Amino acid sequence: MEQERLGATERAVLALERRAFPGPGAKERAVREELGLSPVRYYQLLNALLDDERALAHDPVTVNRLRRVREARREER
Repeated sequence: MEQERLGATERAVLALERRAFPGPGAKERAVREELGLSPVRYYQLLNALLDDERALAHDPVTVNRLRRVREARREER
């Protein structure tokens, strides 16, 4: 059986994470305007995606980079 693919919102979250943003608030503004999500909901979705094998298959470079960042932050606490 073929594995389900990521939905449009999930793919859009990963695409947004690949981008660089010019200054403070620019990313949150893009999240609201382009995805129609609150920043809190965006980060909840993103965190869930980092544990999703479909996301890893879709964009391994971004997911692995974000997993490393998340792990480093956990170790700092």
